[in-house]
Amino acid sequence: MPQTFDPAALAPSVEAILRDAGRIALDYFRPGRTAAAEVTQKACGSPVSEADLRIDAFLRDSLPALAPGCGWLSEETVDNPERLDRDPVFIVDPIDGTRGFVSGDPCFAICIALVSQGRPVLGLVHAPALDQFFLAVRGGGATCNGAKISVSTRETVSGAQLAAPEGLIADLTRSGLSFTARPRLPSLAMRLLRVADGDLDGALARHNACDWDIAAADLILHEAGGVLTDFEGRTPIYNRADTKHPALAAGPPDLQRELIAAARRGKRPV
Repeated sequence: MPQTFDPAALAPSVEAILRDAGRIALDYFRPGRTAAAEVTQKACGSPVSEADLRIDAFLRDSLPALAPGCGWLSEETVDNPERLDRDPVFIVDPIDGTRGFVSGDPCFAICIALVSQGRPVLGLVHAPALDQFFLAVRGGGATCNGAKISVSTRETVSGAQLAAPEGLIADLTRSGLSFTARPRLPSLAMRLLRVADGDLDGALARHNACDWDIAAADLILHEAGGVLTDFEGRTPIYNRADTKHPALAAGPPDLQRELIAAARRGKRPV
């Protein structure tokens, strides 16, 4: 990556922009109540709020100037295939967990990753309603609100605290292992970060998570000592033509491997 795109040098400026984006989100957020934002449905059926679009526009106006010539990929911006020829690329989710945000759930997040050669080198996730700010630079560890974080020391699924969609929890239950299923958070990024900070031992995500859902949290989890792969053990690659990913598993290395094995063992035959 060119010297001008040193991720550690960019981190403070990106953090300042992300905190401003968090303040925009809080202009609309109403704890326990419907957000003060107009909500429409995208073609895929998922909701998009006025806040999503305003934050997307703000980030699109602010971030590229930090790394001239970089690419851009955001959930709320029409995709431009020119990004495939750019390096690095900003990958952004203006609000991860829009449904929760709209209904007054504080567990939503704004995610920014800087990706080079298919992998994140800078990851920031801000959950403004929870007053949490996660940050990682490749090779530099991971922090939440400035304090170092690390994954759980648990090595096996038995007795673990896990979060996953209902169908994947059912697969794990059929595997015969005993664990505690925690409520699935509305933000996938925050589900992964609860593994990164040790609050959860592991987590699963169903197929079709997109680059913007996971890129920033992937790096933070990795720098906290965790692993995120698909069920074949493949590390996610970002900024491809297809932004979707297969089902994913997150956790400390040994537990993560057992988690995949358990999910496979308990899966119903098609």
